Formats: sequence, structure tokens, C-alpha cells
Amino acid sequence: MSKEITNRSEDYSQWYTDIVKKAGLADHSAVRGCMVIKPHGFGIWEMMKDQLDSMFKETGHVNAYFPLFIPKSFLSREAEHVEGFAKECAVVTHHRLMNAPNGGGVVVDPDSKLEEELIVRPTSETIIWNTYKDWINSYRDLPLLINQWANVVRWEMRTRLFLRTAEFLWQEGHTAHATKQEAIDETLLILNLYAKFAEEYMVMPVIKGVKTANERFAGAVDTYTIEALMQDSRALQAGTSHFLGQNFAKAFNVMFLDENQKQEYVWATSWGVSTRLMGGLIMTHSDDDGLIIPPRLAPTQVVIVPIPKPDPAIDEVAEKVMKALNEKGISVKYDTDRKKRPGFKFAEYEMRGIPVRLGIGRRDIENGQVEVARRDTKEKSSQPIEGIADHIQNLLEEIQNNLFQKALKFRDERITSVDNFDDFKEVLDTKGGFISAHWDGTTETEVKIKELTKATIRCIPIDNKLEDGKCILTGKPSNQRVLFARAY
Repeated sequence: MSKEITNRSEDYSQWYTDIVKKAGLADHSAVRGCMVIKPHGFGIWEMMKDQLDSMFKETGHVNAYFPLFIPKSFLSREAEHVEGFAKECAVVTHHRLMNAPNGGGVVVDPDSKLEEELIVRPTSETIIWNTYKDWINSYRDLPLLINQWANVVRWEMRTRLFLRTAEFLWQEGHTAHATKQEAIDETLLILNLYAKFAEEYMVMPVIKGVKTANERFAGAVDTYTIEALMQDSRALQAGTSHFLGQNFAKAFNVMFLDENQKQEYVWATSWGVSTRLMGGLIMTHSDDDGLIIPPRLAPTQVVIVPIPKPDPAIDEVAEKVMKALNEKGISVKYDTDRKKRPGFKFAEYEMRGIPVRLGIGRRDIENGQVEVARRDTKEKSSQPIEGIADHIQNLLEEIQNNLFQKALKFRDERITSVDNFDDFKEVLDTKGGFISAHWDGTTETEVKIKELTKATIRCIPIDNKLEDGKCILTGKPSNQRVLFARAY
């Protein structure tokens, strides 16, 4: 089955697409640029969603839902916002179809033109802040900590499953605060929450930082980001948290009466991660034999395969093992399909990234043991049936840690400091990864470097240390390094 997957070293882009399709994660849709998320892929997304949702709620956030459609006039109220999204918007202009006069199907009824066009949401700041003006009157109404799980549409011209599609799933948080500092604290709280999720659950090492003015979210004062590195040494923006200042509050006239009985504009944040995380998970861990899923995000953590096929004796042992694993909170499946041979099943579960596979045959039962195979290293061992649940519980944590350490080592080996443009280009072309270099702080230089190399400033790391130097392109003074990379 792995022969159906292109080797990463031959064609990384095709390898990625092969993994997505052969592992049963997603497929292309009849609608250009959109995808169908298949049950296995959606199961992983649900694991991500449930964990993130729990983390949001632990920090006091609640879920709500806002309309899919946004009046066109709303987008024009915040100038930077509309400029940032105008080219990606899908627009609804009519509300009714009719039978074609010539009998050839249906056409748009010309008499159903909307008085005002509706935008299919690319993001929800405008519709939400228009709503918040009715919800917020006093400091007693603050903070307002709301998240929604939804789909959005951004009309991408070049798409790739999970990484960039015209429609995708995400969560978007939108919060309102009484003070600037409270809003900044919220922005950083979510940034750290995203980083914790990425590293502890996805086991994908990330660098936390702030975006440059040229790269920040349209309408934000500051955009914070977590940046990860994929196996082809390209960066992936994995999540963003935005400090919006009072921009949207002023655009939608959202004010509150403070404790001194004075009218003030509220302070705002927004933040989100999307099904793009699925792409990050695939490209961080998977290999030429298929998908690898970190155990904490695996819908099925263990699969039991009877050898050569189910029978009463094997079924009895399998049931005993399943009960013990379930009592430990470990998700397990017993494959009783008689139409497929064990070898086919082994390859199929390896392709689908199931963290641990147990093989049980008559001889294993006679010896009081089962065969344990781990997906990350492909190592196999025989383990006693008694105590197998404890062994698997420890093994799953070992796999989780091993995947993180492997990804961390890969990432850290590909952070390179350079001090001139020639070295910058050479490292970019031969090694890739993150390049730490001085920049003069101007958008003009940032754009020029991108034009010359296709590398962008991924972030200014939060833990940056001041360091005198010279911009790699212009030679102008700089007091800190930033991280460049080619990226998705």
C-alpha cells in the first residue's frame, strides 16, 4: 500500500496529496477549490476541536454562532479590513432561481436581485461587532469572551487540501474588554494556549512571535503568531491571535459606560485556528509509508488484528484486552473483517496512522502474549497479555514524546543565523528552514527580500534579545533579528 505514495524526496507536494487521499483524510470536491473531509480526517479534526474547545472553556470563553452572510456595507466600515479581504470575497447578489425559458435547467431570476449584496463570511469581525453594540452598554457587560466554530470562504485561486481551500473549518474568538491591557493580556493568553495545544497535543514545535506591519491581520494593531516548520523546511503559520485595539469598536460605535460614568470605546481581540492544522500535523510527522497521528489526537489509538482471522479463542482475549484498555481511557478497535488478510490490514492501519497495532493469534494466546507494533518507529515486540493495558498506556505517551523530540530536533537544526544577503540566499536554497537575520524595519525592504527570494518574515520572536547589527539587504542599522522562511 505504501508503494502508492510518492517518496517525499522525489516530490514533496505529491507525497502530501497522496497521504491526504490514501489515508482517507479528504478528497477534492465537485466545487472548485473546496474539499470533502472524509470520516477519518474529520475524526482527527474533532479530536483537535474538542481539545481546543475544552481549553477555551477552561479560560472562561463560551461558544455562540453568528450568521454566514455579512451585508456588504459592514465590510466597508473598517478600511484596512475591507482592503485585506476584498479580493477573496464570495458575493451573493440574488435570492431566487427560476426555470429557464428554453427548458434548459434553471437560471437566476433577474427580479430577485438583493437590495444590498451579501458577503459569504471570510471572517466575522464585522457582523460580530455590529451585534456587540447591542450587547455592551456598561462595564458590567465586560469582558465579553465569545468563540464560534464555523466555516468561512476565501476565494483562493491556488488551493491545496487542508492547507489552502476556498472553504474551510475553523474557530474564531472575538472578545471585548474595558481596558487596553486586558485586551493585550487576552491576546497573549490565546497565543500561549495555541502554542500549548500545538506542542502538547499535535507535538508540533512552534515559535511564538509578532507579525510585521506588512504581515499583520487586516484591521489589527498587532498580530501574534505561532510558526511551525514542516519536513520540507518550509514554515507554516499555525495560528494567530490579534490585538484589535479600538478599531472595530469605533467602526461600529461600540461604547460602554465605565465605572466613572464616562463613555469609552471597548478594546477588542480576535483569534483563530483552522483545518490548516491538519496539514501541519501531516507534514510534521508522516513518512513515506503513510500518516502518523500523535496518540493524543488519534480517534483510534489502538487496533487489534486477529491472526489469521477471528475465532472464539481470539475473540475472548481481544475482548479482555479491549476492556482493560477502555478502563484506561484508551480508544481501541477490534478488526473482525474476514474479507481482508492480516497483511493487508497491517498496511492499511499503517497508512492511516493508527499509533499502536496489536496482533493476536492462537500461538500468541498459548504463550500468554500479544504482538505490539508502534507506528512511529515500526518496532515490534511481544508483551504479556496480563498488564498489557499499563504497557500500552506507557507506550502511547512514549510515542507522543518521541514524535515531539524528533520534530523539535529537526526544527532546531534548521534555525540558522546569517549576517549578509549572499549567505541568506545560500542557506535558503540549500538548507531552508528558519533564517535568523537583521532587518532594517521597513516594509519596503521586507517586500524587496520577498521579491528576490520568496522568503517572508515569519515573525519577530517574543523572546527576542536586542542585538546591534546591520540589515542583510540594505546595511542599515538594526537592533534585533527576525525569522525569515519560505512558507505555505
